[in-house]
Amino acid sequence: MRPTRLRFFLELDGHELAATLTDEVLATLRRLGAGVTMGLRDLSLDRSRAVKRLADAGIPAGAWLLVSREDGYFATVENAEIVATRAREVRAWAKREALTFEALGLDFEPDLRELDALYTRPISTLHGWARRARDVAAHDAAVERYRELVRSLRADGVTVESYQLPALVEDRRKGRSVLQRLTGSLDVPVDREVVMLYSSLMGPTGAGFVAHWAPHCTAIGLGSTGGGVDSLPKLSWADLEQDLLLAAAQVSDLSVFSLEGCVQQGFLARLVDFDWSRPAPVLPVQGPLARGLRAALRTAGRMAVGLGS
Repeated sequence: MRPTRLRFFLELDGHELAATLTDEVLATLRRLGAGVTMGLRDLSLDRSRAVKRLADAGIPAGAWLLVSREDGYFATVENAEIVATRAREVRAWAKREALTFEALGLDFEPDLRELDALYTRPISTLHGWARRARDVAAHDAAVERYRELVRSLRADGVTVESYQLPALVEDRRKGRSVLQRLTGSLDVPVDREVVMLYSSLMGPTGAGFVAHWAPHCTAIGLGSTGGGVDSLPKLSWADLEQDLLLAAAQVSDLSVFSLEGCVQQGFLARLVDFDWSRPAPVLPVQGPLARGLRAALRTAGRMAVGLGS
């Protein structure tokens, strides 16, 4: 089924940002009825020009809040105050530049430096996550601080959305918080919650990742088609096509990471005539893959003795 809402994440700066938002790309986005969720890695003149260019083209723009790499890049357990300060800076900048965003997005993930270390030093990184998972008080305090931030933003008329790891979905299904504390996920109520089911992170059988968790989501992020901060292999058109059909069979709200990857690989234009009516594929690997991922998470969780629920 054709999604009723389609968004593309964009994580570029400077001249690359301008070079991606060409007249042709903007026209294609309009034909798709799609919007752009822009990673605010800076609050530069190039950035404000890009947002205004989207507005002039009638394309919805979302503000994806990011902080410096040194501060964690994403919204983490440790940097809630920094993220709150950044939110205030973004709102002041938007007012000063007369920019309009459909929503402000909080990206709840581990510190980017931890994710980098996960690929190079997985055992020691998981041990560090297990130690952090024991600190229930710190995790709960971070959740409350972000909830305060969301309440404040909503009180000022701001629509808030979040980008979440599937660990949060798994914990909710089990009525616990173990995997959230392990991965740094934060259960913060927002107006729109996008669960990031990026099958590119799971290798050649990654589509099972989407198939397993999609039924438990209201909005789904798919990817990666390129760009961003990870150096892992990216989705082919066949991979993306399969993920789109699997996700759209369950939800009508889809995001794709990233716009720049879709443009570079020629995927954006192909989506104009995409046949959403085709049935989603049946994947024999989805059960074993999901079980294997959950087993890996449980194994990491056992490193944290006495986690409780």
